[in-house]
Amino acid sequence: MAILFRPVFDYDERDWVPALKKELAGYDLRIAPDVGNPADIHYLVGWKLFDGDKTAWPNLKAVLPLSTGVDRYIGHPDFPDNAKLVRMIEPGLNSGMAEYVASFVLRFHREHDHWKAEQNNKNWIHDIPKMAHQRTIGFLGLGNLAQSCIDVLKPFGFNMRGWSRSTKNIPGIETFHGRDQLKTFLSGCEILICLLPLTKDTEDLLNRDILSALPKGACLINPARGKELVDDDLIALLDNGHLRYAALDVFRKEPLPADHPFWAHPHIHVTPHIAAVTIPQTGAQSIRQTIETMGAGGTPVGLVDRLKGY
Repeated sequence: MAILFRPVFDYDERDWVPALKKELAGYDLRIAPDVGNPADIHYLVGWKLFDGDKTAWPNLKAVLPLSTGVDRYIGHPDFPDNAKLVRMIEPGLNSGMAEYVASFVLRFHREHDHWKAEQNNKNWIHDIPKMAHQRTIGFLGLGNLAQSCIDVLKPFGFNMRGWSRSTKNIPGIETFHGRDQLKTFLSGCEILICLLPLTKDTEDLLNRDILSALPKGACLINPARGKELVDDDLIALLDNGHLRYAALDVFRKEPLPADHPFWAHPHIHVTPHIAAVTIPQTGAQSIRQTIETMGAGGTPVGLVDRLKGY
């Protein structure tokens, strides 16, 4: 039984290879292009894992991406029929997402962009700020990453609500589920955080009709998937004042093209897909735990239902 790691980025050799060698000591770890006999490979690890015949891995047990997003593998023609797909779940990634979301929630809540504009105009306007318990935060998607964000924001005292495809019960969170309850959920969200996986049901979900269900002056934070947002619809709602600000970390095409209107829009914050980055040390531990669990016949954390897409 062998594990194959396929490096893509410069930091893979620098950071991931040492971390994997440490956590997988005692295993037959191979670093591409040193594949050896493909029939030995039981686990594929990396960022982009297919580029050829899916029959090339006759004994593959699982594909272990280094990111939490697995949409690129759902329906991929080269995905081996016999393999399971396990999304990355590790504490470093969760902490990064919680930090990113919390930083923009607080920025929008305390209206830092508004006060910066007043500073630029040398306006001293004393006012009473809205407190956290007067602000409602909404989570579109209530999975593992959302729970980490909720845990970080909860001590501030925000009103929090969440929407998911199926029923979920989270203490202290008002929950909604199903398409029938989506607009009711959105109508109360002053700051909306999208953390949905990309599926056929969520592609283009953040369109003009759906985003218009948010109250006037609402803000959007999207660190999930770029194809869930209809770019022109967001710009239209920002330009007409229905939405106040948007923080976007993911895009339909990455890197974001230099001529894309998001770059120059005064009410859009662009970050280069850095909201949640898998940490090699803790990520390698997660990979080892997955392999150990599967080796013992168990179900690994993060196992993906490829029919549902998450």
